[in-house]
Amino acid sequence: MKKLLSIILSAFMLFTLGACAGNTQNNSVNQTDKPAAEAVKESDEASDKNDTVDGEKALVAYFSNTGNTEGMAEYIAEIIGGDLFEIVPEEPYTDEDLNYNDSSSRSSLEMNDPSSRPAISSVVEDMEQYNTIYIGYPIWWGDAPRIISTFLESYDFSGKNIIPFCTSASSGIGTSAENLQSLTADAEWYDGRRFAASASKNDVEAWIDNLNLIK
Repeated sequence: MKKLLSIILSAFMLFTLGACAGNTQNNSVNQTDKPAAEAVKESDEASDKNDTVDGEKALVAYFSNTGNTEGMAEYIAEIIGGDLFEIVPEEPYTDEDLNYNDSSSRSSLEMNDPSSRPAISSVVEDMEQYNTIYIGYPIWWGDAPRIISTFLESYDFSGKNIIPFCTSASSGIGTSAENLQSLTADAEWYDGRRFAASASKNDVEAWIDNLNLIK
């Protein structure tokens, strides 16, 4: 009888020790896995905030008089997660100013004078934080409006990526980007793109993907 009781007691002690060891192991696994899961989550969140290489930021600067270029600029900013900056003239353009058939209209005089530099009403705060700058404009007389020249000559774009885009009813981007490129020193220019007012966000995204830049 004593021998049987001793066997039962020994079996109970072995079962108890095994259960305690199992609990200790489970607790150890849980304590190890929890920080790892949190680290992955934090890493994913950090990646979502990086819209360019090494977390550098992108700017989408645009001049738009009818709203067509503004629409494309908004698409780009949404796709790349960049900041928007509207290039607003200090003296707004009126319908009479934009009369292409009037050789004495304000826009006609500006486009006929390569040295014309219409004033801009605001500035980009801390341009140095941006590594990539998209610059948008409508095509006027086959070229970029002179106010875009004002913008490019107002900042130091050395070492930055510049990507032009434009809107027009029929004219292509032509030599407008090449003319603007001469106004910046030591900047890397990418091929520009002309968009119709009816261009979709998918059209814009396909172009950006072909640029091989990290969004």
